[in-house]
Parts: sequence; C-alpha cells; structure tokens
Amino acid sequence: MQPAVTVTPARIPELLLGLATVRPVFLWGAPGIGKSSLVRDFAESLGLECVSLLGTQLAPEDLIGVPQIRDGRSVFCPPEAIARDEPYCLFLDELNASTPDVQKAFYSLILDRRIGSYELPQGSIVIGAGNRATDNALARPMASALINRLTHVHLQASAKDWLLWAASNGIHPWILDHLTDRPDHLWSKPPKTEEPFSTPRSWHMLSDALHSFGPGLDEDTLKVVAHGTLSPAHAVAFCGYVKIVRHAYGIDAILKGDASWPRGLGDRDLLYYLAEAFRGRLVKELPADKQHVSATGRQTAYRAKALLVQLAEISVEVAQAVIADDADGQPVLPAWFLVEAARDMPRLVEARR
Repeated sequence: MQPAVTVTPARIPELLLGLATVRPVFLWGAPGIGKSSLVRDFAESLGLECVSLLGTQLAPEDLIGVPQIRDGRSVFCPPEAIARDEPYCLFLDELNASTPDVQKAFYSLILDRRIGSYELPQGSIVIGAGNRATDNALARPMASALINRLTHVHLQASAKDWLLWAASNGIHPWILDHLTDRPDHLWSKPPKTEEPFSTPRSWHMLSDALHSFGPGLDEDTLKVVAHGTLSPAHAVAFCGYVKIVRHAYGIDAILKGDASWPRGLGDRDLLYYLAEAFRGRLVKELPADKQHVSATGRQTAYRAKALLVQLAEISVEVAQAVIADDADGQPVLPAWFLVEAARDMPRLVEARR
C-alpha cells in the first residue's frame, strides 16, 4: 500500500487515542522504525495489557480455537491469550504477512470484535501493524474486505522523535551525538540484497553493543559491530565519527585551517566521514540564492573551494562525493557555488603548485 499521508512517531499516541478506541487501526511502516514499541507504549498509557499475536506464526485454529462438545453441540473455544475477561489491547503484529486463511480468521475479530461466541470485553482495542511490500519484507496482499475493516496510518521514521526518546532511554552518547549531526543516517531504505541496513532498531542494537564492550572497545571490533548493524555507508561514517571523538579531530578544525585532511590509508573511514560532514556544513551554511550570501558565507565558500582541491589530491572519488547530486539526480549544494567551484578550480590547483 502506498501512503498518501505519513505521520511521525510523535503523532501516533494522539491518533490512536482518537481512532483505536472506536475502530481497529493498522499501522504501516518500514521494518525497525518502532511500530511495535509505539503500540505497547500506547496500551500501557491506557492501563491495558498488550497481547501480541504474530501473524507469521499463526494458523487459523490458533484464533478460532478447537471444537469441544457441550450439550451435544460442538463449540469452538478461542485460545486463552485472546479469551480474557478484562479489557486489553489486541496487537496483531505482521498481520499482512500472515496467510490468507489466517487473515480471514481475523475478519470477525477485527470487525465484530468476536471469535465464535467469545466477544472482546468492552473497552478493548484492536491494532494491527505490518511492513510494506516495497520494504523487501514479507508482506502478502490484503483482501479488500480486510483493508476496508481497518483505519490505515502510515508511519515514517523521525530523527527528532527518536533522539528525544533515546536521550532518556540510555542510548550510547556516541550515537546520540552522531545522529544529532547526521539525522539522515537514522534510517535507510531496506536493500534488495541480504545485508544490514540502518533503522532506529539497529541503532539501538549498536548502542547495546557499545555499552557491552565498554570504553575499551578497539577499532577493529567497532567496525565489526557497526557493519553488522548498519548500512555500509552509515557504518563507515559512524566509525569515522568515533575516531574523531577519540582523537579530537573534526571538520571545524579543518575549516579553520588548524588541521588538514587525513591522508593515511588507515584513515580512509575518517576521510569519508569528514567529507560527509563537510558536505553537510556547506548545505547548512550556503544559501540557495547567491544574493543572500553573508560575509561569513563568502569566506566559507572561498575556503570550501580550496579544501575541495586539497581533498581531490587525496581522493578524487571522495571530493566528487562532496559535490554530487542526491539519489534523485537533484543538486544538493547551491548552483552558484558549484559554478564558482568549477570556474575557480584551475586557479586554485595552480596556486597549490
């Protein structure tokens, strides 16, 4: 299902309070962005126990129950997890990954709030969640009858929301500081190949590993755990950031002329990170319209062109990455700066000789 409107995690409690208390809701979103945690936290805020059923691990009889003979008639007895006397939150996780037969078994539970003769207690809520087919996750088509029984909410990752949560939930300070500088690294699109990719969940996993190893974590082990949890590009950037933290080496020192680009082969991850930070700084400080450039901005632009020349002497590939277009082929840096850089580059190269 393609989203027409998306919301960030901060809006979910408000939306669920107005929607889930009157009708079943389905949360759509990429893997690892916190759908399950949001549902559990919402249920807790209402004082309801959250009962999770994982769609991929269910058979129809797990919902309908098994028949028993009572007074000469067969009666289906729903499982104990569902058949409760007190109101609760029924969370149907990975609902759209379940088989068609299981999805059909959910129909009456979702629409009529009953299974056989058992009816959910008054005050219970039903929330489903699942990934999208475009996320390369297990997702089966949902029948129109089931889609029409749910209110659909599309969730997107939000670095601002996650960082607010992370600051009070023990996430490692290296991760907090890094994602504050690079919020675009919180989430990456799931790859078509079998490799790790960045999500709020994977950053949480990396945080747990950093806490586990402690301050004695060596560089090689850091690379193992970073590349084992994050997308390759984000892992390289994070390892470069950690090297900066440990060596007090940053982009500010390079911009001021107090330090130069690292040239050692062993510092290539650091070079990539600094180049990314350099690109981000230029995006932040250079306005789209040259007429709005301040005196400080002009100095930054002049210094940036010289630094691009120095960077190209070390790695043309890394220098090109600084000025490259985005994934959609759109320029990231202001057009006027790119034109000036192309015009002044020969003169700056000659001045270096």
